[in-house]
Amino acid sequence: MPVQVYGCNHVAIEVGDVKKAVAFYKDLFNLEQLDEGEGDAFFKLGQHQFLAMFETKDLQPDRSRHFGIMVRDEAQIAEIRERLTTKYKIKLIPPFRCDFRDPWGTASRWSIFTTNRSSGCSRIRKCRKPGSSLPNERWREFL
Repeated sequence: MPVQVYGCNHVAIEVGDVKKAVAFYKDLFNLEQLDEGEGDAFFKLGQHQFLAMFETKDLQPDRSRHFGIMVRDEAQIAEIRERLTTKYKIKLIPPFRCDFRDPWGTASRWSIFTTNRSSGCSRIRKCRKPGSSLPNERWREFL
C-alpha cells in the first residue's frame, strides 16, 4: 500500500539568541508558545504543526532555502510588512510581496502568503525554466 502523507508536523530553524527570537516571533506572528528549554523553544504553527527553534552560535546563512506560511488576508500581510520594515528595520526580499530573512540572517527565509494564494503553488511549478529549479518570468503572476 502506498504511503499517505497527511501534512507537515514541524519546521525547525536555528537562531542566534533564542530569547530574542521568542520575543521577535511572538510579536511578529502572535504565535502561541508551547514549550521551551535551555536553548530551544516551540510554537504552535497551524492546527497540527509547530515551529521549533534552536539556539546555535555557528549560524550558516543560506541563499535559497526557505519556508512559507499562510495568513488570513492581504491586511495581515500589510501588517507584517509594516512591522518588519518599521519596527525591526528588516529589508524585504524583492520581488516578492513579503519575503524576509530573520534578524539573524540564517537559512530562515520566510515567505508569507494569503490562504487564497496557496493554490498558485502548483501553477508556479509549470512556469519553471526547462532544466532549472528557477522559475521563468511568468511566475510573478502567481505572487
